[in-house]
Amino acid sequence: MLVVLGYVVVLAAVLGGYAITGGHMGALYQPAELIIIGGAAVGAFISSNSGKAIKATIKAMPTLLRGSKYNKELYLDVMALLYVLLSKARREGILFLEKEIADPASSSVFSQYPRILADATMMEFLTDYLRMMVNGNMNAFEIEALMDHEIETFRHEAEVPAHALSRVGDALPAFGIVAAVMGVVHALASADLPPSELGALIAHAMVGTFLGILLAYGFVSPLSSRIEHQVAENVKMYECIKVTLLASLNGYAPLVAVEFGRKVLYSAVRPSFLELDDHVREVKSLT
Repeated sequence: MLVVLGYVVVLAAVLGGYAITGGHMGALYQPAELIIIGGAAVGAFISSNSGKAIKATIKAMPTLLRGSKYNKELYLDVMALLYVLLSKARREGILFLEKEIADPASSSVFSQYPRILADATMMEFLTDYLRMMVNGNMNAFEIEALMDHEIETFRHEAEVPAHALSRVGDALPAFGIVAAVMGVVHALASADLPPSELGALIAHAMVGTFLGILLAYGFVSPLSSRIEHQVAENVKMYECIKVTLLASLNGYAPLVAVEFGRKVLYSAVRPSFLELDDHVREVKSLT
């Protein structure tokens, strides 16, 4: 909803200011200019991206209208899940993890956290590294290096839509100039018209530059920035899981390991030490 609110503010400020100066709204309605700018932008987007990048961008668009799912409650659930898994592995043996990650959907532990189960990418990341811990063939340094590579790969892939939209946003002002130039050419080709009609043609041509800049910096580029913010929040979740598992591998108690994970979270969504402690105590009482 913040995207829609932002667009409303942009339009209200731009069109409201234009109206205050006595501008005529009808002069801004130029469908031909929109077709030139929009068509050129779509064509450039298609020609500059692979099929995977185009699909990823289309898939990312609906998520921009929703609020972030990475809130304090989700982080508490993730850290509680990690605490339970690591605690039971200490008490019942490392093979307990093997049984739980073999079929997470039917696991007595994972099934208590449906929001985490619903995130297939997070579940794959978590269960893969728990499986490596069970196998015991890699030390903490090797697993950390592998985690860093996987997180970097995830970040790179997840930011593809942001880069694609950013390039379109950068190109829109130039396409606006193209539309304006074509309008000026049309006006100059009609130089025999009365001054009032010729002036209207030139004004219409200038709308192209206005639309290109407005669409670029008021509509498209903000979407690119929003995707980057979403990716950063997503990556932070993986870093939280990474730090917690590595702390456990290095011999720290589960309660201390999840505290390591808490410390890497952004302050806006990071639960306090007492909140995490209370949540873990509540989970401990249920298990």
